[in-house]
Amino acid sequence: MNNAVMFLLAITPIIWLIISLSKMKMAGYLACPIALAISAVLAVTAFKMTPLDMFTAGLEGVALAVWPIILVIIAAVFTYNLSIYTGNMELIKQMLTGVTSDKRILVLIIAWGFGGFLEGMAGFGTAVAIPASMLYALGFDPLLAAGVCLISNATPTAFGSIGIPTVTLSQVSGLNPEALSFVTVIQLIIPILITPFVIVAMAGKSIKALKGVGFITFISGISFAIPELIAAKFIGAELPVIVGSVCSMLCTIAFAKIQGKKKQNNDYIISSDSDKEKNKEKIGTKRAVIAWLPFILIFVFLILTSNLIAPLHNTLSAVKTSVKIYTGENAPLYTFVWVNTPGVLILLAAFIGGFVQKAGFTDMIKVLGCTVKQMCGTMITIISVIATAKIMGYSGMINIIAAMAVAATGQVYPLIAPAIGALGTFITGSATSSSVLFGKLQAEAASAINANPYWITAANTCGATAGKIISPQSISIAVAATKMSGKEGEILSSTVKYFIMFIVLMGLITLFGALLF
Repeated sequence: MNNAVMFLLAITPIIWLIISLSKMKMAGYLACPIALAISAVLAVTAFKMTPLDMFTAGLEGVALAVWPIILVIIAAVFTYNLSIYTGNMELIKQMLTGVTSDKRILVLIIAWGFGGFLEGMAGFGTAVAIPASMLYALGFDPLLAAGVCLISNATPTAFGSIGIPTVTLSQVSGLNPEALSFVTVIQLIIPILITPFVIVAMAGKSIKALKGVGFITFISGISFAIPELIAAKFIGAELPVIVGSVCSMLCTIAFAKIQGKKKQNNDYIISSDSDKEKNKEKIGTKRAVIAWLPFILIFVFLILTSNLIAPLHNTLSAVKTSVKIYTGENAPLYTFVWVNTPGVLILLAAFIGGFVQKAGFTDMIKVLGCTVKQMCGTMITIISVIATAKIMGYSGMINIIAAMAVAATGQVYPLIAPAIGALGTFITGSATSSSVLFGKLQAEAASAINANPYWITAANTCGATAGKIISPQSISIAVAATKMSGKEGEILSSTVKYFIMFIVLMGLITLFGALLF
């Protein structure tokens, strides 16, 4: 068969996902297993893989999906669900909304800072659902509440759910996770600095809304970007967004307190009824610490077991099992790290935090069971898409797609690299799935044009973050949070121009960066 036919066959599973998820509106847990079946049949027939090699390639994908990816997802969402069960999420909301009545600053604290924190800790829609519902409850226009949360959720997605999109990308592409994390943040620096200005202008319905809050808006962005960059450089993919969002929230709240002493612009003040509601209860320091405790413990555990504390990190990381799963030539060993893996540490932090918050062990197990049940569809989707990607990678499908993409674009391929990542998020709703679908392709394309593989591969994640702005899955979550049933089109129309702005910017950053690096 000629190259064109082989390319069309190789890209068939991806085309199926685009059609089934975007046009046919199939659920991911239905569409992705079909994509897996298509890739399996093609691997054995057109790409001459033995049935055993095809099966074990998919099995390696299942192993990667379950440990550590699904483990982290369940642990992160369980922590969030447990906070809701114990009532402490309501206290956290109250603390955040009790800072200011200026809606421009509220979007910085709630949509940008707290939304980033939720993305880093849990992801999977919580960073849109919770902040959007909070803003809506405070009296924000529902379209505005949805829009600012979708845009705020973009850049943090790169390190959502304890860094899963970037960790997954490193595993799929074979690149070092710490180096890949650092390059990803470098590419995202400008979008991170721009986003607070965009959402403040949206909140005030004009760029003029920046008057009087321009400095605090800049502080909100820079205090997010610099700590995120440092965390990526010295810790890795798990904590950058958590560190950045916490620093941004603290700095924004501190400057908001100073701002509150000055005369406020009444054009941007939310109603007094909301003010009374949010200031109804005084929360003491001890109660506040207990409310945040599971999240504090996650942060502490991940720091203590990171490369920063080498002796402990190395000791715990030694508890592992390496096995050969894929049976093809030059098959790498797959390693299960049993203790020093984020999912285990998050579960430990959640149970300790829940115990301090007076949750019974039986109750916590019930919440965990409900979380697993809640994530069933997501688990099927992730297992299927990662198994598909492994089969496509080992069979040579990814190599063929990459070669054709490079042949069509040549040295300007970096310009479209982020758009490919955005496409992955748009059709799957997940930056992690985008990493799985296109991570290997990006690395292969980088090699074909003699570009830095870290720079081009990181562009996939950066593009995937922009794709979250217009992802149907994210928009549907925003619709539910702001009670805008049937208004998906309005939300998409209000955010698509920002998506275009971000994806063009990221394409230019990738192109010029590829020339420099």
